[in-house]
Formats: sequence, structure tokens, C-alpha cells
Amino acid sequence: MEGNAFSAFAITALRLAGHLTAAGDHLAKPAGQTSARWQVLAAARRGDMSVAQIARALGLARQGVQRLADVLEKEGLIAYADNPQHQRAKLVRLTAEGAARLGLIEAAQAGWADGLGAAFTATELDAARAVMARVMEMLEAVEASRD
Repeated sequence: MEGNAFSAFAITALRLAGHLTAAGDHLAKPAGQTSARWQVLAAARRGDMSVAQIARALGLARQGVQRLADVLEKEGLIAYADNPQHQRAKLVRLTAEGAARLGLIEAAQAGWADGLGAAFTATELDAARAVMARVMEMLEAVEASRD
């Protein structure tokens, strides 16, 4: 019985992920970006992460993040910096232009989130987030045990 409920939850989560990606693409488009590029720009703002670290944090393949980062670097939105911890794994840093584009996206996202968030209580959203976080932790533990 719980397996059926979990399967329904997983299908709903996957459908939600698709809708969130489409919404993210729409929000990022005026800044000339996509959801995936937005995620890398936001991670680059930290300034202390390599491509591999960004990929792990986002749950994405390193090669895919590397391709995105290389395009963003060619467009002047990020820059690679020396990493004192690793000679070959450069740190990804947001440029002033990258920060400006990210600011445009985040301003649009804030209004969008406020509009959708108004349909729920903070308690409802916190409970949903907590369940999702537990599922992610369990799946990450399973993945780590395979390595």
C-alpha cells in the first residue's frame, strides 16, 4: 500500500519538476538564459565551488555542468579562477554581467513565487519540503552505497 502511495508521489514530483523547469525557462528567458544556466549562475555566485562541486550540489552530471559553464564563460557571465585546493579544478566565479542577469531572473522569480506561495500556508509548504528532503536523503544514501 505504501509503495503505491510513494509511486504516486514520485510521479507527481516528476511532473512538478517538469512544470518547474518550464516555469524557470520562462522566467530566465528575458535575461537570455534557461533554468539550467540559471542554476549554474546562482551556484557561481558563491565563488568557492568547482564545476564538479556545482554538479554535485545540483544533482547533475559534471559533464553537463562543464558544458554550461564553458558557454557561460564564453558569454562573459562567469569566469574561472585558480583553486588553491586543486590545480586543475578551477573555481567558478560570477562576473558583474552574470550578476546583473541573475538579478533580473531572481526579481522575476520572487514575484512568481509570491503569487504561487499565496495559495498555501507556510506550514503546508514546510511539510511538503520536509517530505521531499527526506526522500532525497534516502535516495542519496542509496546512490552513495552503490559507489
